[in-house]
Amino acid sequence: MKTILKFAFTAVLALFLGKAMAGDQILTVAVLDFDSSDGPDQHLGSQVATLLDASLSAEPQIITVERADLDKVLGEQELGQSGTVTPDSAAKVGQLTGAKVLVTGRVFMAGDQLILVAKTIGTETSRVYGEMVSGPADAPITDLSAELAKKIAADVVSKGDTLIAAVKSRDDVVAQIKKELGSQKLPAVSVKIPEQYFGQFVIDPAAQTELSMILKQCGFTVVDDLSTNRADIEITGEAFSEFGMQKGNLKSCSARIEIKARDTASGNILDIDRQTSVAVGLAEHIAAKTALQNGMDTLAERLVPLLAPQNR
Repeated sequence: MKTILKFAFTAVLALFLGKAMAGDQILTVAVLDFDSSDGPDQHLGSQVATLLDASLSAEPQIITVERADLDKVLGEQELGQSGTVTPDSAAKVGQLTGAKVLVTGRVFMAGDQLILVAKTIGTETSRVYGEMVSGPADAPITDLSAELAKKIAADVVSKGDTLIAAVKSRDDVVAQIKKELGSQKLPAVSVKIPEQYFGQFVIDPAAQTELSMILKQCGFTVVDDLSTNRADIEITGEAFSEFGMQKGNLKSCSARIEIKARDTASGNILDIDRQTSVAVGLAEHIAAKTALQNGMDTLAERLVPLLAPQNR
């Protein structure tokens, strides 16, 4: 009887999680300061972004990147004025923050009307949707921002499938890498990526495991300190994960991976890269591991082809 109940609970849990992650997909959104350089108040753009962030974070299917973290990670001066963000820079925001959607825009006066224009950009697909609200010059900025946030949220929720790229499984990633590698002879590789969760080292590093599995499936020889073979390439780095926030029963965790690949014979650095990812799940620990695995899958697609002799 206990076995039957355990099986039933597991089935219901899997069904719930599947629905939560598919039908009610939670998207990560980063809100940049709006451009208000030609508006009535040059600080208005930052205020609008803060108000939008607060409103959007209340939406059940949206997780916003903390604005303090966003400023710290990006240094928005790299992007210039928020209103001129390009698809390339939007993709960079996604890579650095794990955000799938970027919100940016402008605040300006047109005659006696105060106008807020927003662009909602998919950081993976470069798809852009625009929304606008307006009111008298003395209209409360809180009201206009709340109205704009509702329109943005509706776009994100209803058009999410066009704002984010189709999710790739590990098999898809491996197949794409194999296609790029062709039939060339591949080197021996060692992978050392220690992992921390909330500043504490863990004994089962998910990013290291994920990359090692991908390398083996792609035909590389993976070695460690106990192997008789010497590594031709050493991949080192660090992986971090931490709890983000909770939406109902679902918990979100963010993760960041930083890696460096070195040719052991010459000492040359072959590649340096980093990736931030966010994952959602019913269990915090599993969400953290999933975020690391997803981040490494994305990193591997860029890194692994560079390790082949013909691509160095």
